[in-house]
Amino acid sequence: MGLPSIAPYDLPSGPDLPANRVDWTVDPDRAVLLVHDLQNHFLSAFTPGAQPLTGLLAATARLADRARALGIPVVYSAQTGGQSPELRGLQMDFWGPGLPDDAHAEAIAAEVAPRDGDTVLTKWKYSAFVRTDLAALLTERGRDQLVITGVYAHLGVNMTACDAWMRDVQAFVVADAVADFGPREHLDALRWAARACARVTTADTVFDLGDRP
Repeated sequence: MGLPSIAPYDLPSGPDLPANRVDWTVDPDRAVLLVHDLQNHFLSAFTPGAQPLTGLLAATARLADRARALGIPVVYSAQTGGQSPELRGLQMDFWGPGLPDDAHAEAIAAEVAPRDGDTVLTKWKYSAFVRTDLAALLTERGRDQLVITGVYAHLGVNMTACDAWMRDVQAFVVADAVADFGPREHLDALRWAARACARVTTADTVFDLGDRP
């Protein structure tokens, strides 16, 4: 019922990526970068020192640095440990009790840890919009684009992207800055996102702003 043990696999790139239905591009004045659930508990399912974990963390750290330099807000979602069955809700039926009441398990991975000026939201469901201030943050800052990194692609990443779409927020799923239970799940998630609700992009191109610094 808990997390699987995820065997190493290569992150998708180039010809592996699905065709997009939309040609959205990121505007630094409209975008927010979401670092989704990159907590030690969730990352412990991957093999340390191997792909996709190493690539996921490196790409996300690079994107966060670039976002900060461009003035793009960086927002983290993180679940709390030791949730009661009432707080856990139906997630208990699918995934068991979730994070333990343990500071290390709850912590965001050191490689991508929040910095001063970043925002950390407590997350409760698959979508980072549910019972959080994410929608209000976007509205208050006049933002209508969400660049999504993190885990797991076919669950929280895609549910957040779909929720963004339903709120008329353009979602960008960064193919090599998300990871999943395996290569099939990863690619299936990207194909679904590109077909239904988001633009699938890469860490090297998502902030390609032409001649802008």
